[in-house]
Amino acid sequence: MVRANANYGKLKASYLFVEIGRRVSAFQSEHPDRQVIKLGIGDVTRSLPKVVVDAFHAGVDEQADDATFRGYGPEQGYPFLREAIAATDYASRGCPITADEVFVSDGAKCDTGNFQELFAADLSIALPDPVYPVYVDTNVMAGRTGAWNNGRYGGLTYLEANPGNGFVPPPPSHAVDLVYLCYPNNPTGAVATREQLGEWVAYAKERGALILFDAAYEAYIRDDSIPHSIYEIDGAADVAVEFRSLSKTAGFTGTRCAFTVVPQRITVADDTGARHRLWDLWNRRQSTKFNGVSYPVQRAAAAVFTDAGQQAVRTMSDYYLANAAKIRATMQRLGYDCVGGDNSPYVWVRTGSDSWAFFDDVLHRAAVVITPGAGFGTMGEGYVRISAFNHADKVEEALERIKAALS
Repeated sequence: MVRANANYGKLKASYLFVEIGRRVSAFQSEHPDRQVIKLGIGDVTRSLPKVVVDAFHAGVDEQADDATFRGYGPEQGYPFLREAIAATDYASRGCPITADEVFVSDGAKCDTGNFQELFAADLSIALPDPVYPVYVDTNVMAGRTGAWNNGRYGGLTYLEANPGNGFVPPPPSHAVDLVYLCYPNNPTGAVATREQLGEWVAYAKERGALILFDAAYEAYIRDDSIPHSIYEIDGAADVAVEFRSLSKTAGFTGTRCAFTVVPQRITVADDTGARHRLWDLWNRRQSTKFNGVSYPVQRAAAAVFTDAGQQAVRTMSDYYLANAAKIRATMQRLGYDCVGGDNSPYVWVRTGSDSWAFFDDVLHRAAVVITPGAGFGTMGEGYVRISAFNHADKVEEALERIKAALS
């Protein structure tokens, strides 16, 4: 008899954004005459930059000629892209990362979810609360947690983010094996200082932990004192893996390209105590389960790391940050405390009320979709996340509707 993975039975009934989609669909069915504006999920709305599209076309044209056609590419990614990433995102900031430590993929969500496959089922895990749900759910699926109870899974160490710690929780007092960190943070929009990241690197070295650092939103940092990469911290390449994405920075949500950095110096032990390079394990996993990102997409991605591409990324992120500033200012004028929106495309709004009820209220009264904070963890109750990813005119209209609904 075929039996299901019992760990799936521990998962909450619905992934956060699936539930949001269900409620929005129900609203639209009941009110077909009302136009819904979505400031909920983090999907971009602006088109790919011209420099990227031109490179994409060139890559497709190469595939139309036998002389330049390419079939299966290297699972780790083409050298031209990995070298551009290493030079532009890391060498330029003094980070000790080389091209052969970069693995190109089709999404940071995939990589952050898949990376846990490399580790034993009984490892201890710490992650923020509120948190991006993928970190939690993939470890539930792998059997590293207990049952769901009172909003949390047994066996996980939840790092509570709140106004008292600026939504950047410190390391726990006890040892854990894996730590998930995300800065600029999704969902709160908070950023971690050099000193705060330094504390985490020191903790990982002292406790023998590995940091899984999600830097998908680093392009939105405007404060020069805030690190864009954890590898800007001395010693981080000994204890941290970093995930990056082109989705929110260059408009690749529908094109799919990201990368993960696995420093070759990191080692992990097996059951006998023998140590193995983490790089080798991830390379083996990718070689077995992944056939690489398509050649035209990698050509398009490489254009992001040219001078013109970097300017386009800056222009695109400036556009969304301008939306975020308007959202934050409007919500503050309405009397709500806010975090984020300055170095992040997300604004974390303290409503002081049931977050799903607030979500439903804004949906039904303003026809605007936001994200209930409770969907990100127990510490998200009483908050909502508002995304800046939409066209400026739509954001302004949504804010006018919200003002009318909440005033």
